Parts: sequence; structure tokens; C-alpha cells
Amino acid sequence: MKGRILLAHGGGGRLTRELVKSLFVPPLTNPYLVEMSDAAVLPAPTGPLAFTTDAFVVDPPIFPGGDLGYLAVCGTVNDLAMVGARPLALSWALILEEGVEEEFLATITAGAARACQEVGVPLVAGDTKVVPRGKGDRAFVTTAGVGVVEGFPLSDARVAAGDAVLVSGPIGDHGATVLAARHGLGGELVSDVAPLWPVVEELLAAGVEVHALHDPTRGGVATVCYEVAERTGLRIVLEEPAVPVRPAVRAVMEVLGLDPLYVACEGRFLAFLPEEEVEKALAVLRRHPLGRQAQRIGRVTVREAGAAPLVLRTAFGTLRPLDLLSGAELPRIC
Repeated sequence: MKGRILLAHGGGGRLTRELVKSLFVPPLTNPYLVEMSDAAVLPAPTGPLAFTTDAFVVDPPIFPGGDLGYLAVCGTVNDLAMVGARPLALSWALILEEGVEEEFLATITAGAARACQEVGVPLVAGDTKVVPRGKGDRAFVTTAGVGVVEGFPLSDARVAAGDAVLVSGPIGDHGATVLAARHGLGGELVSDVAPLWPVVEELLAAGVEVHALHDPTRGGVATVCYEVAERTGLRIVLEEPAVPVRPAVRAVMEVLGLDPLYVACEGRFLAFLPEEEVEKALAVLRRHPLGRQAQRIGRVTVREAGAAPLVLRTAFGTLRPLDLLSGAELPRIC
């Protein structure tokens, strides 16, 4: 496949039809998509609906461990999983730059299809637009997803003083990998991008009392924890020695002067749950490939007046306040 995308591919005519039928439908095929209707008609769910939308602008769009299409599906599935929702259906819209290679487009479509198959969720609707050469950057993807909450809803409103904070695995892998690929740093870094619903489903099915879940994407673990502390009026104390960071990730971060706590993950989540549920939760997580290196990394406490919402207890035992970033350390990361 050596063709390139033309403006006419986004015009709704013959070339659009050929592109959809030859490139998109075969890998993504399902009973809803093959109808080729203006909207997919889905069966009614049996519980509360969760709905999410997202946009993906990663640079480079193909990186060790994933690609733009795989990332887009995983990111949308994960947003649903974080509220305890089983993904039911997804949609995506592609903004393509004139001249982008059809082979590249086939790669990211195959990535999206692979992620859908791993979760068992259909991509039921889509759209394609083409912008003139020089007006885009190869490809952008916008997604939406709907899921059904089958148990109790997960929410920061349930987070309480005394809760523990767990992370499902080492942090910073995605951001470090994309950054290294972007700047040709080499090494053995691989993104952690993965669909999290299977491991979340096991956690919930085991009866673990989870209060809230969050995937630390843009802004990383520190940003998620800061926002949870702000929303709840509580304080979160992270334990620096307990936070898992792979040596290769730490090395890249040290060279570039970045803090892994603020670097994006795309296949990890934070769990806020009662202290008495910690051992059970860790046992469940560590049985799953995506949670084998799960760790307890902090706790939720009462916040005194004037105290920082988020602090890091260092290896020396001192408390260091952590704030939100004033800008983006790693733009175009997801």
C-alpha cells in the first residue's frame, strides 16, 4: 500500500467511499459499522451510562509499544474504566493532512482494531476529514465512547481520610518513551499504553471496595493527586521511595530535568480505597499482567487550614509540597 491521501479523500465522494471500504471497514468490521448508516443504533444497556470524549495528537504517531490508533482506543476505554464502566461502543474521527501515506493510515487503523479486540468493544461509527498539506500534522484523532456502570459508581466524592493510594505499575513509561522517540534518544523504552478495563473489571469483580480510580495521563500522578485533593478538601501524602519508576525512565527524566511524577502514563491507574482493602486489592492486581508491579504509594489525610493539598515524603523523611505545573512539560504526548 503506497498511495497517499488526497484532499478528495475527505470530500465525501468516490475516493472517500473507497477509502472507508478498503482501509477502515476490514480491520474494524462489526455488525454496527457495516451498516454504514449516519448513526449506529445500539441495544439499550441495563445500567447507568458513562460517556466520554477525547482527542489524540501524539508526536511521533508511531512509537515503541503503540501508535496513534491504539492509543486513541485505549485512552477512551480507560476513561470509561475509571468510573467503573464496561465499554459498550466507540467512535472516532480522523483529521488527516493531505499527502499522508495510506500505509501509515493502515498502521494506526490496525492499532485501533487491535485495542478493540483486546477489550471486546466495537468501534461503531467514524468520520474522516482531510486538510491541505501544511495545515495539519499527518493525523489527529478524536474519539468518543459509551459504557455501562454495572456496580456502584466510582467518584472522588467517596474518597475519605484514611484511604490508601495504589498505583497499578511503574509510572512515566509512556511519556519517557514518546519523548525518547521524538528526539532520537534510543534505549529500550516501551510505552505502557494498554486498555485497562480487563484489570479494573477483575478488581471490581473481586469485591474490592474501590472509592475512586484515575488514569494519570497528561500531568502524570502528581496532577491527578493534586486534583483529587482539591476536589475533596483532603490532603494526599505520597511516599517517594514507594513510587515505582523503571531505571530507564528515571535515567531519561534525569537527563532532561523532568520529574516522573508529572510524566504521562497510558496504561496505569491510581486507586483510592480504604486501608483495610489494600492487601486484597494488591493481590488481585498482581495476578493480572497489567498490575504485576502494583504498589501502595501514599495515603489520604485530613488537610489542616493553610496546608498544601499534595506533599511528597522524600527518602530523607521530609515533606515537599507538590503543585500543578504552570505549563506543559511534554506537549503532544497523547
